Amino acid sequence: MAQITEPEGLPDAWRFSRRAMLRAGGAATLAAAAPAALLLGELPAEASVPPDLVLPPATAAIERLRVQAPEQALRDLKARLARTRWPDAGTVSGWEQGVPLTRAKAVIDYWAKAYDWRRFERRVNALPQHRTLIDGLGVHFLHVRSPHPGALPVILSHGWPGSFIEFLDTIDPLTDPVRHGGSAADAFDVVIPSLPGFGFSDRPTATGWTVDRIAAAWHQLMTRLGYSRYVAQGGDWGSGVTHALAKLAPPGLLGIHTNFPTFLFDPPVSAVPTPEETAALAQITAFTTDGAGYLREMTTRPQTVGYGLADSPSGLAAWIYEKFAAWTDGDHAPAFGIDAALDDITLYWLTDTAASSARIYWQNPVTKRPSLDLPVGVSVFPREIMRAPRVWAERCYRNLIHFNDQIPHGGHFAAWEVPEIFVRELRDTFRPLR
Repeated sequence: MAQITEPEGLPDAWRFSRRAMLRAGGAATLAAAAPAALLLGELPAEASVPPDLVLPPATAAIERLRVQAPEQALRDLKARLARTRWPDAGTVSGWEQGVPLTRAKAVIDYWAKAYDWRRFERRVNALPQHRTLIDGLGVHFLHVRSPHPGALPVILSHGWPGSFIEFLDTIDPLTDPVRHGGSAADAFDVVIPSLPGFGFSDRPTATGWTVDRIAAAWHQLMTRLGYSRYVAQGGDWGSGVTHALAKLAPPGLLGIHTNFPTFLFDPPVSAVPTPEETAALAQITAFTTDGAGYLREMTTRPQTVGYGLADSPSGLAAWIYEKFAAWTDGDHAPAFGIDAALDDITLYWLTDTAASSARIYWQNPVTKRPSLDLPVGVSVFPREIMRAPRVWAERCYRNLIHFNDQIPHGGHFAAWEVPEIFVRELRDTFRPLR
């Protein structure tokens, strides 16, 4: 019989029962049934690993980036999708337990058979995208200048599970409003960076990339691009970065806009809440009790959840798609469509950033109530996870220059879902600061 070497560090109870099994002859049964390699403590030969989407090393220079995923990586993706091992269906008919099995299978089938990553590559490669080294990390960003003189620079920050892709449909109307029925006086130069650990930015190899550090990097990026005055916008984690930038208040930052105020995680509630506050508190309670499982996992154990997400594209798709379906202004479907959703999911897959992006939660476990003096604009979209009451904004932002909670459409990914409304909100917010 092959000798079985017991690993160190096993619980005593497991050791006892295992030894009892051996004495009872269980080892002979194992020897007959299990492969010899497993009994001898050997590992099977490592499966071939597809080449990563390799990014060029970043330098202090601003270098153009062109994206082209290896064909082998795309073939491997389709092969993995075809080998998906499905769980059984949930015990409820709706979404209470997550993405229904029928919807998950439909999404994966479309991803494997109809989705075209090369289409997305052509689109993004037609835009001026770059990488540069800031604070020891390669940062990816889009930089699109307006054709109109005197355009106001704006830096747009995304969150999770989004990416720079969220803002692609806003670029043209922001940079060239005349072509979209607006005025040249409302033109912006647009800068869209990818957060550290996301997309085509480098993955941090050490701790320390808090929203404060990212905000300082964003100011350095704007300075490197030659801007001495600019504004900033963000939702989700991009809101955390944008608020940190406003708190830093570097020279040249004129004001900020957010569609997801950070005070929602530490609201300044009245002693006797108003009806609007009561409604917001109910949404916060619903989110924290029924919608924040992902947040707790990534805040405490991002590495653990990362193993499955890095290995299974179907698992990654379900993890992200569920948020797109729940948080957008659609009927349990991404309001921006399946192809745009899969652009984002495929970006996470090809760059292997499921774990590195999750670590932003671990790195920033506490969101403090903001107290800002800079000009702030707030847009509250109807299908946002939690809708901010005006009174809370007035208590946190001493210079609230814009507040709009009468928007007809849109959810958590406002720029992606309703780009025309999002653009209008930015124009209205920043017009007095030009």
